[in-house]
Amino acid sequence: MTRATRTRLTAQERHEQLVTAAVTAFSLGGYAGTTTDQVARLAGVSQPYVIRIFRTKQELFIAAVNRAGARIEQRFRAAAAEAPTLESLGAAYEDLLAERELITLLLHGFTASADPAIGTPVRACFGRLYEVVRELTGVGAEEARDFFAVGMLLTCLGAMRVVGPDPVPRDPWMTDLLDTFDHIK
Repeated sequence: MTRATRTRLTAQERHEQLVTAAVTAFSLGGYAGTTTDQVARLAGVSQPYVIRIFRTKQELFIAAVNRAGARIEQRFRAAAAEAPTLESLGAAYEDLLAERELITLLLHGFTASADPAIGTPVRACFGRLYEVVRELTGVGAEEARDFFAVGMLLTCLGAMRVVGPDPVPRDPWMTDLLDTFDHIK
């Protein structure tokens, strides 16, 4: 009889595993509706281990939101390497709508921002994305504002499953709104 050997994860790998589980858990239940125990179960570790690594649920939530922001920035930078335009970054964001957990987590981050301990880092994450868009494309404040306004609309529509993978059947208002976009059908 041979025993299966378990490979120990490095501290960095365990940290990544916990943040990945946190993205999933918080995207489903939001900040208030998710416990560190739920994150621990998803990651296959104990709840005290989660607290040992992140100290508080707030820190874990912020790490998850920062992961989402970093993923968006990564996609924006990759798109800009091909074509440094708002259109290119917009197409990259549309691709990210398929990562429904990511966009739902962002919405939970925005709504939890009334808590000062969460609001400050969430606003910093959003601000970094704003600055990255301006840096990569060279657009002015008004163009960046319009880009983010459309992006927020798409985020909401994606969270409601109007756009993205496996969309719900379209109501007339959905078709009417989506027909205003050249590239989303």
